Amino acid sequence: MFEGAIFDMDGLMFDTEPIWTKTWAPILESMGFAYPHGLADAVRGTSGKSMEAVINRFVPEVDAAQVRERAYAAVHESISRGVPKKPGLDELLVYLRNEGVPMAVASSSSLEVIEMNLANGGVRDYFSHLLTGVGMANPKPAPDIFLAAADALGVDPVHTLVFEDSLSGVRAGVAGGFVTVMVPDMVAPDDFAKEHAAYICSSLLEVRDVLSA
Repeated sequence: MFEGAIFDMDGLMFDTEPIWTKTWAPILESMGFAYPHGLADAVRGTSGKSMEAVINRFVPEVDAAQVRERAYAAVHESISRGVPKKPGLDELLVYLRNEGVPMAVASSSSLEVIEMNLANGGVRDYFSHLLTGVGMANPKPAPDIFLAAADALGVDPVHTLVFEDSLSGVRAGVAGGFVTVMVPDMVAPDDFAKEHAAYICSSLLEVRDVLSA
């Protein structure tokens, strides 16, 4: 069995990506800019300066930091009422706990949002460490947040699972030398994911079945 398991959150553990997707257009329009097609997909899985760079790539004239701050505030307000867990999450967590695998969350969301989702979903106690990419100098697709999580767990990346739904997250896991598992949410696997991900599964329940086999 693996030494550790590191979970992304948005789109992987909780069905939050539709909330993020619907957030960008109203914010940009309120600031006098039209929403550019493809922004929601491109920004998915990023945080901090990386997120701002993507926003400015699509809308060069906008204050990307302000857009990012308003997006976080809007999403926080939406998820405070609770969001659905992704199918198979409970089953996978129970399986890993029973196998003695320590677990961490490494998400681009703020620590407050991570805590809120885990508490609302009743799964906080499964995780010994929570890490946020907010404020990290090198957010996903850099592997820094996953490497920090592995260090916190005291495990070797080569023997540690990373669960991701986003393409940037998959790249981060692979770059860090982790056993990277993609569970696609709103974006299909690209050629890089198909070549480098250890597994591509349709759900977290399938992940549990693959690991237990």
